[in-house]
Amino acid sequence: MTNPVFSASPASNPEVPTSSLDILIATVARLRAPGGCPWDADQTHASLVRHLVEETHELIEAIEDGSRDDLLEELGDVLYQVLFHADLAAHTPDENFDIQDVAARLTEKMVGRHPHVFGDVTLETAEEVSAAWDGFKAEEKPGRTSVLDGIPAGMPALALADKVLGRAEKLGLIEADAGFPLPIESEADLGPLLLAIVASARSQGLDAERALRGAVRDLQAEIRGAEAPAAADNAVDDDAFDAGIIAFPS
Repeated sequence: MTNPVFSASPASNPEVPTSSLDILIATVARLRAPGGCPWDADQTHASLVRHLVEETHELIEAIEDGSRDDLLEELGDVLYQVLFHADLAAHTPDENFDIQDVAARLTEKMVGRHPHVFGDVTLETAEEVSAAWDGFKAEEKPGRTSVLDGIPAGMPALALADKVLGRAEKLGLIEADAGFPLPIESEADLGPLLLAIVASARSQGLDAERALRGAVRDLQAEIRGAEAPAAADNAVDDDAFDAGIIAFPS
């Protein structure tokens, strides 16, 4: 049976894509082209956001609890979202870039962030790479003035808390190995504890997600205050920044 996207053979037409990735890129283009799928043609970057979120969560589920085939399928679904957005951009005058431009930008970024692989910097352990990573990013994005810059505000509260706590560690606001007075030695211990906290909050009509997000905002304010101590001193007293980090509420 002939390919539904391409009826000519590569030998008879050198412009026919031959790799599976090339065929997928061309498939997306045909679906969005005149005479293709009306639904695909109507989509925008904004209308696709919910699909990207859904497909990302499905990929996470496949990674955590799926089979090889599940992972293969969900990786493809996320890749399709990237190709779809790139094709949209290619046909949007103010954007005017395609998947090749996306790939070129990503390659440039990865090479720049790995001078220990592509340059003359020597970093031999994953720990050394992690320690140097912020410096690599700072060189790439000199306009950023805070360690919080670049963290998506729309992240789920738990993921956002983990990210912001990591930035607080870098500033020395908390210790990386700071202990917490709870018997947590594994994720098997942590999961039920988090579930119990959410259950307790729910029983009292409290929103655990909103509460954690509020605490993270307090921590972010503390971080910004530490980054600009003179400005913070002029605005508020030293006790104003207290997110209750690594401590029970008093």
